[in-house]
Amino acid sequence: MAMNETQKTKVAALRTEMQKLDADTYQEIRQSYYKIADELRPLVDALEKADADLGPDGPLLEEHYIFCEMLDRLNKSLLGAVV
Repeated sequence: MAMNETQKTKVAALRTEMQKLDADTYQEIRQSYYKIADELRPLVDALEKADADLGPDGPLLEEHYIFCEMLDRLNKSLLGAVV
């Protein structure tokens, strides 16, 4: 999805701030971001499947929704455009 002008401006500001960090801090943020990004979708999918297997209104449904919200927030983050 293409970024609008507001998002481009925010990415530029974020990139500027990230460039001020020392290399180790930048790398730690980058690695942590990708660990989360790589594992969050599989977790959401596994919780959805487990909830479906166990039946409606189980405790996994609420957990699934929580992690869906986290995935949605991650997708709204502009950090991935920088790191």
